[in-house]
Amino acid sequence: MTHAIVLIEAERDAMAQLGGRLAEVEGVGQVYSVTGAWDFVVIVHLARHEQLAEVVTAGIGQVDGVARTQTMVAFEAFSRHDLEALFSVGQ
Repeated sequence: MTHAIVLIEAERDAMAQLGGRLAEVEGVGQVYSVTGAWDFVVIVHLARHEQLAEVVTAGIGQVDGVARTQTMVAFEAFSRHDLEALFSVGQ
């Protein structure tokens, strides 16, 4: 399984509708509107690493209102449960 985080800069006139459009892209798990330098954070979950280019360039990158993207591939995923287990010492 491949997980990626895609940062999205939106065109100003697309802000209100873009989140819903991004959520419809195949492979997109979650879409968050955020503050800061980027407008949206998209979490992508894929069965194979080879699917990533298609989802980001042909999917997310082609959605009307997407001005720019930056993609980060996750090496490892952690949950609160994983971290608690990692740091528990015989409890």
